[in-house]
Amino acid sequence: MDFQLSDDQRALRSGMRDLLGAVFDRDRMRAAVERGGALDRALWRELGAAGFFALRLPEEDGGVGLGLPEAVLLFEEAGRALLPGPLVATHLAAGRVKGAAEGAAVVTAADGDRPVAHLAEADAVLAGGGPLDGEALRAFVAAARPVRSMDPLTPLHLPPPEPVAGGPGRVAFAPGRVAGPAASAPGRAPAYAGRLRYEAALLSAAEQLGSAARTTEMAVQHARERQQFGAPIGSFQAVKHLCADMLARTEPARAAVYAAAVTGDPLEIAAAELLADEAAVRNARDCLQIHGGMGFTWEADVHLHLKRAWLRAATGLTEAEAEEELAAGLGAAPPRSGSSAAYGPGRSQAGGGA
Repeated sequence: MDFQLSDDQRALRSGMRDLLGAVFDRDRMRAAVERGGALDRALWRELGAAGFFALRLPEEDGGVGLGLPEAVLLFEEAGRALLPGPLVATHLAAGRVKGAAEGAAVVTAADGDRPVAHLAEADAVLAGGGPLDGEALRAFVAAARPVRSMDPLTPLHLPPPEPVAGGPGRVAFAPGRVAGPAASAPGRAPAYAGRLRYEAALLSAAEQLGSAARTTEMAVQHARERQQFGAPIGSFQAVKHLCADMLARTEPARAAVYAAAVTGDPLEIAAAELLADEAAVRNARDCLQIHGGMGFTWEADVHLHLKRAWLRAATGLTEAEAEEELAAGLGAAPPRSGSSAAYGPGRSQAGGGA
């Protein structure tokens, strides 16, 4: 099997990079930071019009008809650009929540007890009992509590505790006893089940990969331009080693993420998540180190990559969960129920994968 990107896949990636460069350049990113991470609905619709959310929907359903390998390429570019918003949840909600595919709706995810991103702006919330919207969503939002986020581009809310009975057909969330329809109460169930859990983890890993690649580029560029003792700091051995280590983390993570996108194997996705999380966090820290004192300043963008990498690593399939997945899969075992063969037809295997 040819694992090189096809010409169409390269064009897709290049097109997304050009689009994000036009609609979410550094000035717009900084403007989003200043407004506390509030989503730009026009940008969200722009992404929808470009097929970002409907990429894997069948063409007969109004989608693009591509597969997980192509989605990974788009999410890698999103991570590279520090694109804010619940991208993974809205992408996975396409075809399940009205308006998600077109970017007309913002969909986030309530994953058990973990903080929920962009809850105040969401039109729907993916939860264990199904998507929350309407009165149930308003009740959930009213009962949630805003918490400080390490990432200035990702506002967070702590979800309410498990719902308690509030009468026939209704539910009351403990904080404030806010009532609403009980049909889709999320409780503490995970947002995604089955293959969607692994797809969400892989798309998050792709974002981490994009961030790792971008911080590597930022570090190398700074090392070339910054002069110290009459020479670029990139000529110093210690700085060379840091940059080389960043690349040596990024490329194995890229290979793992691309391969997992082709196979859809849960264990390969868990391994890709581990490698991508490590690359994103450690590369951002090394990039900050290479930037020196200016790397710690608010005006530099390095800290934004580090904070987003930290936040992603703490959500979705965490390091501990991924390690448990891999440990459970050690040794001889029958074919896993979550493997690509069990996903059924429609999985993208063409074009050499991503």
